[in-house]
Amino acid sequence: MWITRFLTSSIGKKWVMSLTGLFLIVFLLVHLSGNLSIFYPDAGKTFNIYADFMANNPIIGTIGFGLYAMILIHAIQGVLLSLKNKKAKGQAYAKRDTQGSWASKNMALLGILILAFLFIHMGDFWWKVKWAADSPIVAVDYGNGEIGNLYERVVISFSKPWIVISYIVGLIGLAFHLWHGFESAFQTLGLNHKKYTPLISGLGKLYSILIPLGYATMPLYILFFKS
Repeated sequence: MWITRFLTSSIGKKWVMSLTGLFLIVFLLVHLSGNLSIFYPDAGKTFNIYADFMANNPIIGTIGFGLYAMILIHAIQGVLLSLKNKKAKGQAYAKRDTQGSWASKNMALLGILILAFLFIHMGDFWWKVKWAADSPIVAVDYGNGEIGNLYERVVISFSKPWIVISYIVGLIGLAFHLWHGFESAFQTLGLNHKKYTPLISGLGKLYSILIPLGYATMPLYILFFKS
């Protein structure tokens, strides 16, 4: 089928990378907006209600499986494209790439770093919340039935310096990945225009700084002010 031939072609793989990348860029913003509720001065009530909604809403659950698929597809395609580019050294487009930024030439390495960070993040929260017998989540009741006190789990985790350090390292890798990937996704999809491309480039660089910085405020705040 033509769709199979397209998706397995070099251009098709880049399109898949771009579309999944843009989806993940949107997810990062949405996820951050919810997580920032941890700063509400109500002993974690708002954050716990948000976390319970995200964990038990069937629509969110379905989207979550789609998110995991997007992450895996994005990671696999990134590695495949990186390997292909290395094999193509000496060709014209590979020579032009040597003129790019450090981030553009190490996107696969940054992607692996981010994937490792995600495994640590998911293991410390999702896995322990769902499965770990030695890390139960204490239930709280805000008047509508008991829900898990994930806020307590977050405070416990981010009170450990090594977890915060690994989190910050992962976010630095994310910042570099976004620095190149944001603009590159639009270029791959052919969304180039002499009037709008500088705006997209500037927005991408701003996004690559503010989003990781927003995520970093949470573990740093807990480590230095809550622990």
